[in-house]
Amino acid sequence: MKLAGIACAGLLLLADGAAAQEGGKAITKTTISLGTATPGGGFPVYGNAFTEVMNAADPALSIEPRNTKGSNENIPLLESDQLDIALVAGEPSYEAFMGIGRTATKLKILTAMYSSPGMFVVRADSPYKTIRDLVGQPVAFGAKGSGLPILSRYILDGIGLKQDEDFKSIYLDRAGDGPAMVQDGRAAALWGAGVGWPGFAAMVQAPGGARFIAPDASEIARIRAKHTFLKPLTVPANSYPNQPAAIDSVGSWSFVLARESLPEDVAYRLARTLHGAEAVLCKKLPQACETTAANTVAAAPNAALIHPGVMKYFRETGVVK
Repeated sequence: MKLAGIACAGLLLLADGAAAQEGGKAITKTTISLGTATPGGGFPVYGNAFTEVMNAADPALSIEPRNTKGSNENIPLLESDQLDIALVAGEPSYEAFMGIGRTATKLKILTAMYSSPGMFVVRADSPYKTIRDLVGQPVAFGAKGSGLPILSRYILDGIGLKQDEDFKSIYLDRAGDGPAMVQDGRAAALWGAGVGWPGFAAMVQAPGGARFIAPDASEIARIRAKHTFLKPLTVPANSYPNQPAAIDSVGSWSFVLARESLPEDVAYRLARTLHGAEAVLCKKLPQACETTAANTVAAAPNAALIHPGVMKYFRETGVVK
């Protein structure tokens, strides 16, 4: 990761000496560091698509993705100005914004990424049909530093279950290790979230196939009564092979967060570039179709958490008044 330009203000933005060319003129590149997560998970997939689309849309931008341990590492890296922007799941974002178990963060939202309805996946020949069937079984809840285990903890708590007491919880070093553990029997189920999640895709494409297990309607009601910040979300039918019916669950929105000191003009430029290329990003990655200006406004816990530079762009384009 390039940390040039730290001087006075501690900024990470780097004016590259190797300038890009536009219309025959040299233009100074602005380098932005982007934290993602461990290989094999959804964040690196999204981060790579985001990077490719943004860099192509604005030749003066050079977004550089970096694998991290995930949401729980990305937040302190942003707070210490070691990253410019980073991908953070909904639950870690919520806890950081609300000051749950920590001092409330001053990080800002650059954009909502996509919604993350949580669910389990098991082998198709598995005897497990409900969440309670998995009690006492080894379950892979995701990478250690990611937001997925936090989402599952809230959901299970909502139906009266304790993640580390009622299950033989497995926390992964790499998100991509989960599907193989279910396939070879080391784990009964794998927890994940959303459309296009690599762990789910690997499971449904494996020999023998897979099935999903999500909270039922009564469990969803109990979860939302206890944890009101979780939203009812749906995985549309045919989001994965051999998934003919929609799957209802609960979850939250993941965000691209920015360090507090990211200059307003830079955030404005990133927002303008991103939302000008929404259709291109959607075409490249199905789950990124939810990365829209309207969804950002709707998903933010409150508008004050959106970066001022982004809000300036939203006001200019009529997304907010």
